Amino acid sequence: MSIDLHTTPSSPPIIELEQIGRVFTRSPVAAERLLSLFGRDPEIPVLRAVRAVDLSVQRGEVLGLVGESGCGKSTLGRIVTGILPASSGKLSYEGQDVQTLTAQEKKRYTLSVQMIFQDPYASLNPRQKVGDILAEPLKVHGLAKGRSQIKERVRDALLEVGLDPAYADRYPHQFSGGQRQRIGIARALIVEPDFLVCDEPIAALDVSIQAQVINLFLELRTRRALTYLFISHDLSVVRHIADRVAIMYLGEIVELAPAADLFASPAHPYTQTLLDQIPSVRNRKRKFHAVKGELPSPLSPPSGCAFHPRCPHATERCRNEAPSLVSIAPGRTASCHLVKESK
Repeated sequence: MSIDLHTTPSSPPIIELEQIGRVFTRSPVAAERLLSLFGRDPEIPVLRAVRAVDLSVQRGEVLGLVGESGCGKSTLGRIVTGILPASSGKLSYEGQDVQTLTAQEKKRYTLSVQMIFQDPYASLNPRQKVGDILAEPLKVHGLAKGRSQIKERVRDALLEVGLDPAYADRYPHQFSGGQRQRIGIARALIVEPDFLVCDEPIAALDVSIQAQVINLFLELRTRRALTYLFISHDLSVVRHIADRVAIMYLGEIVELAPAADLFASPAHPYTQTLLDQIPSVRNRKRKFHAVKGELPSPLSPPSGCAFHPRCPHATERCRNEAPSLVSIAPGRTASCHLVKESK
């Protein structure tokens, strides 16, 4: 799928990540603090969920972010929205470093970049009625004046996602999974955002409902000229909605390409393996095999290329030397010793 990205070559990306990293650790327990007093500093585990990611999203496009569970996709999405701070690197919104924004500019960034979560029930307050859930951001940010205007905004938000405005008086547990996800979408849209981070938005839904929600995202994109970072582990869904696709493995981007190019000729062995898992009516007799091995622990990543323990083409160089993300064609990058860098 390809549409006009509503941008010019000179305009900055709406979101740009430069060498973004995120580290999780824990505070020392009593025994470890005691060891420190005696000059024996304990080794506290460090989890590097995101490692030196460079990524940009142009206004109006859909960038798909794909990878297995535990690869750091959701953490990266939360960094983009400001829910989680980055441990290192630079996050820019419309060409400005988020850390240097004024209070007014920071508010605009906060409202413009919204997140839709994977679990539509856990992300909604079960003690609040739907109308109150949707009205809360309007009240907190002063986006509507008076009860009548708030009620009208709530009504319009429910209608936009295909729900009856009368549902505003119900609680989240009274809805199906698909309806709850629509409420989550309405909550994000009610503050008039430009950019949506969609974190596995259909993974928790029945297959029969998934297509309806995907079509809603496509309609909203056209109607509101929205930009999406669409996070998923399902390449068949990403193929349907994304303009470009970034493949993530163990906290790193290993391949980035226009969707059509990536699906036609994947460059990285991990991407090739993921594509092999997509069922195809053209080759019904093909046997499907799971990706070899399991995703390594980010607490102790492999030496060299992170994918080498599972790669059928791994060499000695792969085991000892980490590849760099290099340009392999116009608009395409990959990090693999087996691909040739374009000159």
